Amino acid sequence: MKLAISAQGEGLNAQTDQRFGRCPYFVLVDSESGELLESVRNESAGAAGGAGPQSAQLLSHRGVEAVLTGNVGPKAAHALKAGRIKIYTGVEGSVCAAVQKFNENKLIAVSEATTSAHSGMQKGRQR
Repeated sequence: MKLAISAQGEGLNAQTDQRFGRCPYFVLVDSESGELLESVRNESAGAAGGAGPQSAQLLSHRGVEAVLTGNVGPKAAHALKAGRIKIYTGVEGSVCAAVQKFNENKLIAVSEATTSAHSGMQKGRQR
């Protein structure tokens, strides 16, 4: 299965990121072989709005079948479901460790958002 793991950097040794739509990278891994397929910079991470759905679309275009992340917002969850991408939460540690937990069925499969719509964004604006 082609997995996308929300990460803070590139490669299997990168630390996972708790945010889905605003994570800096997605690390794509083949769950069966554990092979690194690619690290994709998440250009939507700095978007003013719609980062979750844009990220879901990016992964859908790459043929991702499941996402491993910490949390996912309502719009992202809806977009992932529309793209038939499964969502697993509870990641921590390295990308490699997250894939191992996935293969051991130790992550939580969800079909709904695990966070509110704006919890990943900064509150207020600086002038």
